[in-house]
This record gives sequence, C-alpha cells and structure tokens, in this order.
Amino acid sequence: MPTGAVDVSEVDYAQLLSFRTALRRFLRWSDDAAEAEGVAPAQYQLLVVVKGLRGDVPPSIGQIAEQLLLRPHSTSELVHRAEESGLVRIRPDASDRRLIRVVVTTKGERVLAHLAPLHVEELSRLAPLIAGLVR
Repeated sequence: MPTGAVDVSEVDYAQLLSFRTALRRFLRWSDDAAEAEGVAPAQYQLLVVVKGLRGDVPPSIGQIAEQLLLRPHSTSELVHRAEESGLVRIRPDASDRRLIRVVVTTKGERVLAHLAPLHVEELSRLAPLIAGLVR
C-alpha cells in the first residue's frame, strides 16, 4: 500500500458508489436541463466558466480551456459555436492582440439566469452525500 494511503472499508466503497452514481445523475440531469433550454451542454458549461472566472478582464481561451479540461483548440471551436448561437462574444485583448477574451452576451445571461439556480438547488441535494464521504 502506498505511503499515506487510507484503508478503504466496505462502507467506503458503498459511499463511493453512491457519490459516483449521484454525480453521474447530476451530470445527466444538467445535460438534459441545458438541452431543454436550447443550448448544448458544453455551451452551458462554457457560460458558467466565463461567468465564474471573475477578474479585471474577461477570461481568455487558455483560461477557459484550463477550467473545462480541454485543449485550447477545442475550446476555441466551442467558443466560436457559442458565439454563432449568440451566447458569448469574443474580442481581442486590449494589450495583447494575440489573446482572445470571451464575454457572456445578454442571451447567455438569460440562459444562466434560468439554469444556474436550478443547478445550485440540485447541488444542494448532493451536499449531504459529499459531506458523508469526508472522514
């Protein structure tokens, strides 16, 4: 057993299974909710990242890629599709024209205003399960 490893009991396995099942159900539920709103699940995730990466300047493609665990090229394609759908707007960085910044449009804000509260509520249902996994 690796140094610092924790013994895993049968109860731990059952909790891990419960957590994985709940997480997969949440992700499936989230995908269905996004599609019901008329956006691709990946586009909803993009909106959450752009809105959630608060700072002095809008996030770059690279920053978004890090959060989505995607390569920058794949992220660029996703951003361009979301721009075509009217969910985000891209613009060059003011000081480094090589960087592309992404902002949420009014349409994207409407999607977030509808879906984000539903997601927060659904996540609150997972909180006890997550807390139960912490030793």
